[in-house]
Amino acid sequence: MTAIELRKVRKSFGAANIIHGIDLAIEDGEFVVFVGPSGCGKSTLLRMIAGLEDVTDGQVCIDDSVVNDLEPAARKLAMVFQSYALYPHMTVEQNMSFGLRMTGTSKEETATRVTEAARILQLDQLMRRKPAQLSGGQRQRVAIGRAIVRQPRAFLFDEPLSNLDAELRVQMRVEIAKLHQDLGATMIYVTHDQVEAMTLADKIVVLRAGRIEQVGTPTELYADPDNDFVAGFIGSPKMNLIKATSDGNKLQVGGIDLVTPGLSLSPGEVTVGIRPEQFDEPSSAPYGFDVKAQVVENLGGTSVVHGALPDGQIILIEQRGQTRANAGEQLRCTFDPSRVLVFDASGQRIRD
Repeated sequence: MTAIELRKVRKSFGAANIIHGIDLAIEDGEFVVFVGPSGCGKSTLLRMIAGLEDVTDGQVCIDDSVVNDLEPAARKLAMVFQSYALYPHMTVEQNMSFGLRMTGTSKEETATRVTEAARILQLDQLMRRKPAQLSGGQRQRVAIGRAIVRQPRAFLFDEPLSNLDAELRVQMRVEIAKLHQDLGATMIYVTHDQVEAMTLADKIVVLRAGRIEQVGTPTELYADPDNDFVAGFIGSPKMNLIKATSDGNKLQVGGIDLVTPGLSLSPGEVTVGIRPEQFDEPSSAPYGFDVKAQVVENLGGTSVVHGALPDGQIILIEQRGQTRANAGEQLRCTFDPSRVLVFDASGQRIRD
C-alpha cells in the first residue's frame, strides 16, 4: 500500500522555482531517505509533506487522499527536527507527554504511550531529568520519543543528527534503524550525508536542484548509477570520474587505450567511472594506470591514496592488507574493464 505519494509537486518562492514537478511513491513501512547537496530542495520537499510549506502546484497524498489543504496536525505525521526543540523547564516525561496532554488524551493512555516509548528508546532512567541534564544523543532520543507517543501515520526526520559529534551520530544511526525495525512505521529522512543514507534507507531518493536524479536501493545506486552525479555522490570514498576521449571503438584514458566490451560508443568526450576499491585487483588484471602517490590517508584497516595520472588528473585508490603506498611512490593500479562505467558528455550513463 502506498502511504505517501507526490504527484507533480512544484514549489516556488516568488520567481524562484525550487521544486520542479516531482513524482514519488513511498510505500507503507518503507524507510526512505532524501539525500543531496545543500540547496537541492530536500528539506523543502519534506516540509511540504508535513504541511509546513504550501504546495505551489501538484498534489501531496496520504493514504490516497489529497492533503494539500489539510493543516499539519490533521495529517497525522510526526516531525523530528535538527534542533531538539525541547521545553527546558519540563522533565523528559513532561516533554514526551506534552502533545498528548494538549489534545486531551486520557491520563491512562498518555502514561501507557510514554512508558512504551521510553522503553523502546531506553529512556526509563531519565524520565525525571530536564533537558539541561541530558547529552545531545539523549535529547535527540527524547525528541524522537515525543514523536513516537503520537502514533503517527509516518515519521519525518529533518537532518536529526547534524548537531551530534561523530561517535554519537553512528550510535544514533543504529538506534533509528532499530526503531524502524521495531515499529515497522513509514519513515522519511532528510540528510546531506550519503553514509547516513546508505546505512539507513530501504530506498534512497537522490535530489539535485529540485529534481530527482535517481531512486533506488542503496545497492542499486552504488552499483548501477544513472548518471555521473549519482555515481560521484553515492559511495565513500567517492567514485573516480576520469575525463577521457572516445574514437568510437576504444577510450583514451589516463595514458592508456581502454576497450569496453558491449558499449556502443560515439566519438567525443566521455567520463570513465572507477570505484577506488576496484583498483584492488590482481596484477594479472588486463588494464592498469601508472600513478604517482601524492597524499596517503591511513584509515587503519584501509588507506586511500590520492594519486596523479600522467595527464595530471587525480584519482583515489583504496588499499587494504599489509602493503601500503607512501607519498611520492610510483604505483601500478590495475583494474577489470568490465567493472568500468562510462558517461557521455551530458553526464548520462552509456549502457549496453
